[in-house]
Amino acid sequence: MGIIFHEEEQLFQLETLNTEYWIGIADEMYLGHIYYGKKIGDARCAYLLKTGERPFVPSKNRKEKASFTDSFPYEYPTWGTGDFRESCLNVRTAKGYRGCELFYESHAIIEGKPGLFGLPATFCQAEEQIKAKEGTEQNIADKAKSDLPGAGGQTLEITCRDPFLNLKVILRYSVFDDSDAIIRSAEIVNEGAKPVYLEKVLSACLTMDDENYDYLTLNGSWARERHIEKTPISHGKQGVFSERGISSHQEHPFLAVLDRNADQEQGRVYAMHFVYSGNFLAQVEKDPFDSLRMVMGIHPEGFCWELEPGMHFTAPEVVCMYSSEGLGKMTRNFHDLYRSHLIRSPYLHKKRPLLINNWEATYFDFDTDKLLAIAREAKKHGIEMLVMDDGWFGQRNHEYCSLGDWTVNQSKLKGGLEYLVEQVKAEGMKFGLWFEPEMVSPDSDLYRLHPEWAMQLPGRPATQGRGQYVLDLSQQEVIDYVYESVAKILRSADISYVKWDMNRPLTDVGSLYTEGKKQGELFHRFVLGLYQMQERLLKEFPNLLLENCASGGGRFDPGMLYYSPQIWCSDDTDAIERLEIQEGTALLYPLSTMGAHVSDCPNHIVGRSTPFTTRGHVALSGTFGYELDITKISKEDKEEIEEQTALYHKYQPLVREGDYYRLASWRENHHFDCWEVAAKDKSEALVTLVQVIAEAAFRSRKIRIKGLDAEADYLLEETGQVAKGSLWMEGGLLVPRDNGDFISHLYHFVRQ
Repeated sequence: MGIIFHEEEQLFQLETLNTEYWIGIADEMYLGHIYYGKKIGDARCAYLLKTGERPFVPSKNRKEKASFTDSFPYEYPTWGTGDFRESCLNVRTAKGYRGCELFYESHAIIEGKPGLFGLPATFCQAEEQIKAKEGTEQNIADKAKSDLPGAGGQTLEITCRDPFLNLKVILRYSVFDDSDAIIRSAEIVNEGAKPVYLEKVLSACLTMDDENYDYLTLNGSWARERHIEKTPISHGKQGVFSERGISSHQEHPFLAVLDRNADQEQGRVYAMHFVYSGNFLAQVEKDPFDSLRMVMGIHPEGFCWELEPGMHFTAPEVVCMYSSEGLGKMTRNFHDLYRSHLIRSPYLHKKRPLLINNWEATYFDFDTDKLLAIAREAKKHGIEMLVMDDGWFGQRNHEYCSLGDWTVNQSKLKGGLEYLVEQVKAEGMKFGLWFEPEMVSPDSDLYRLHPEWAMQLPGRPATQGRGQYVLDLSQQEVIDYVYESVAKILRSADISYVKWDMNRPLTDVGSLYTEGKKQGELFHRFVLGLYQMQERLLKEFPNLLLENCASGGGRFDPGMLYYSPQIWCSDDTDAIERLEIQEGTALLYPLSTMGAHVSDCPNHIVGRSTPFTTRGHVALSGTFGYELDITKISKEDKEEIEEQTALYHKYQPLVREGDYYRLASWRENHHFDCWEVAAKDKSEALVTLVQVIAEAAFRSRKIRIKGLDAEADYLLEETGQVAKGSLWMEGGLLVPRDNGDFISHLYHFVRQ
């Protein structure tokens, strides 16, 4: 495994555990994509570039260069010189001319993997080994390269150049010894004497012939995020995007091209996932020659970056993943990659505190006594942490005031925050706190003092969302103030957990501090400001458990996973709605990253009532916690909480570390949902089954178990039945059908 340059053939070979990626240099100058898929191990593959076919390479057919550029499978296509498909790089000069053409210049193969300055990035080993040192934009590249990690992977850096603009582009490809992922990013360097303007900088491109493929995306809205959708690819451009300033509830920065008959166990899958938390474009284009071009990167709408001489711009990473064994293999590859090479938290391999959040229990109507009553009752039943949600600061008795005023509301919290925290600790519990640091309310002391700190378009009435404005995080003064406001609170008391929320998209994206030519940088600079704050937070409070949130799952993306080991999956906690939400999320993300709670019924969003047991079983496949007033629920539900907390302690190590298998999908069969987590050493497996809609006059269901040792015996704890792994996997488990809807069961297999 690793990276090889075949000098005679002018080919680059990137080898992972099970795949290969080949790049060729055509006509000694054009960087082209040759192959991505199962290992072929043969450097005689350059013919796949089709340069021996008309219109031929420019040195042999200069008169038809435009035909060549419009059909060649560029690794990193540019706009303005004859390629009319989707480009990755669009450049405008100071005089307004648009056009760029890149030619291969050199390459380097280096051990390990550099970090990306100011951006989340995958890494080989510990974060300390890859974190780029603080510095200015002028020395980003040198700083990043100075902190290469040790063994564990390799990086290919291919340098291309536009000699007329003196613009250098460094394409980076990284592979890890234990993964099938290929990590892509690009760095743009202005080595000319005048500024240029980057109007579009995508991170990755992949070209292939269409073979009757579909494309798969994750779509939805608030409270129904990341629903799986598969669509046949047609001619033209199709895909998903966000222009909301966040990765969004509506679309997800992920795209897969896959065989039409691909399922969990078979079929080819080519996937891209964006390690970024702002606007994105994820697109596949089918051209007139039935060739496909997949691209991913920062959405060009509203984007224009002034690149001064000597300056660098780094595009965020794209994770490329190929599976020849269907979506299930792709899923487990992503899970392993993110657990090993993206999540840095000390909680990654630890059991998270079992928490109760007061939001749906009290909303804004609470005080110290009410919170302590919840804490005392929760502690009796095995809950380990109280989280105080919105409403504890300023005059925040409703959602339309006080954001930005991060001072304790003494009329609610008599004795202050420190007193409340100490009382909770005295009960033997930890304490967590909610913030929404990126926002400001028009009715707040902060806004009255600094109205210019809100993003706005001068002279235009500002657009409110949830009664709030977005702070201008492109400005260091604003970043510093916001960070210090949060950090001051965290320094004042023993706070173990922070829920970092963000409840509206970006509109009126303008800054009163920024010159006109810089306004196109605001979307990206906002994200960089967010990343800077969270990096500083984790540096000052290294043992803090951080959970990101954006009105639920509006910013559930790999970029945020770099800073927090878990993200609130959705504001919709209804167990049945969560089946599709969590299925789509688990397609890419480890179960331990999915914030999931048991809430009260009727559910506060959809009004549905489901059994307490089912709510617990569904939430158990996430971080697990409670979102209800435990002082008001029935004795039976309280007793069941004790049973559920015992299940949490029993199964969470398996859920956190195991291999995930999707056994059945409620969205496909319309009757039941079923998934499994199997230990990597095959010692145990946990199957969760939810019967959503009962059916009449049917016998038992057959569920084929996955990931067991075929030769070992396994005990099914719930029935006492023992059988070989081969029988459970091939013959299957027979599950009786329940009489009723919304009924769930757990099945635990233990190797004997």
